[in-house]
Amino acid sequence: MAGNSTDPGRSVTSKVVSILMAFADSETQSLTEIARTAGLPVSTAYRLVSELAGWGLLTRTENARYRIGTPLRDLGAGVQVDTSLAERSRRVMEDLAAATRSNVRLGVLDGTVVSYTERIAGSRTAAKSWTAWHTPAHASAMGKAFLAFSPTEVVNSVLAEGLTRFTPYTLTAADQFRRALAVVRLTRVAVCRWEYEVGSSAVAAPIFNAAGEIIASLEVSARDVGTDLRALQPALL
Repeated sequence: MAGNSTDPGRSVTSKVVSILMAFADSETQSLTEIARTAGLPVSTAYRLVSELAGWGLLTRTENARYRIGTPLRDLGAGVQVDTSLAERSRRVMEDLAAATRSNVRLGVLDGTVVSYTERIAGSRTAAKSWTAWHTPAHASAMGKAFLAFSPTEVVNSVLAEGLTRFTPYTLTAADQFRRALAVVRLTRVAVCRWEYEVGSSAVAAPIFNAAGEIIASLEVSARDVGTDLRALQPALL
């Protein structure tokens, strides 16, 4: 078989592609899972995965799993934040980043992930401070702010995909997640503490159009573990 790892004619490119394709059905993969899906010996998978991680194409998580790195996410982003929305929000995001001295993100829901653009606090070059990335909806403040005001079928589709655990703090139980969304609807504020990455927290608010429909969410992130997220809320709202 051409895909068999023992095939002497199998190229390095074929092996690398098979490793990257292992992430098509799952946000994160263990080394063993990558090797099995790619049809490679664990030793070979380890060597190639380590090289990919060195280039930033894969990222190692806190629990020794891997996920697609930012450069590949940028290249593969199929749905970007609406350009006109991002442009109209640029000054607001710049002011908010300056007021809170934190990174600010504007996101829209794209299936079970949030596609967002970011204003990095303290960046002097605007062109370099704007990026377009994806982050899981259920493990981000932006995602919770958006989902809390989305139709029931949208929330159900996210739950049907499964709430992947990224850290010990990720909400993975459906009933617990629904209660969290109910709190967001009452407070108009979504909070995420270490749910996607240990040491990284954020607070977000929904953005509505004139008809009262959710169209985006605005998030302020904080990497300082001592940051009081409540102090960021007045400027955000």
